[in-house]
Amino acid sequence: MTHADPLTETLANARVILFDFDGPMCDVFAGLPAPEVAKELTALLSAQDEAAGTKAAQTDDPIEVLRIAHEADAELGQKIEQALTAAEVRAVTVAGQPIPGAVECLHAARSAGRAVAVVSNNSAECVRAFLELHGLDKYVTRIVGRPSEQPHLMKPNPFPLITAAEQMHVDVTACTLIGDSLTDIQAAHAAGATVIGFANKPRKADLFDEAQADAVTEDMKAIADALATV
Repeated sequence: MTHADPLTETLANARVILFDFDGPMCDVFAGLPAPEVAKELTALLSAQDEAAGTKAAQTDDPIEVLRIAHEADAELGQKIEQALTAAEVRAVTVAGQPIPGAVECLHAARSAGRAVAVVSNNSAECVRAFLELHGLDKYVTRIVGRPSEQPHLMKPNPFPLITAAEQMHVDVTACTLIGDSLTDIQAAHAAGATVIGFANKPRKADLFDEAQADAVTEDMKAIADALATV
């Protein structure tokens, strides 16, 4: 008897497929680069809090700037969050097409009778804008975006996965997350969900293996193909 490959086996046991957004579905900052957005947010932050601005200037990750702002001051964090959400919505309109294989995954999930939710550290607004722009909103039942004013609840915290599972009326252990970062693997493990690491950069496959992802793939199309067999 032949054993199913890890990808097929993981998906066969999943009732709900959870997609991370930036990576598996969309290259959010492809058209409006993340360092540019981080710089914009840092300037905004520096004008209000010099020390926080200096700290933020050391990163080119907009989400990291948001964390720094919230650590400094809740009200300031709120301002930066609004600016980041607006930038993300702008970014997805110029981000180009969905990641190759992502649309096939959504079609295959529907054909396989699996419900789909998006769990993202990006704003729900930008996820919704992108899905609507590309006519994909009908394939996604729920969007759990960045928890407003609570950056500590973003992945690697399991909160977004648990929230999505609750909204989909399934136990989180019946969910499989597809993510392209270590924080996705960590969040899934913490929640008790299975996880497929999407290794969209060369070094990631080894990282995800070490982090004990249930399956690792370099191609979203492989996930669609596996879903077609479950």
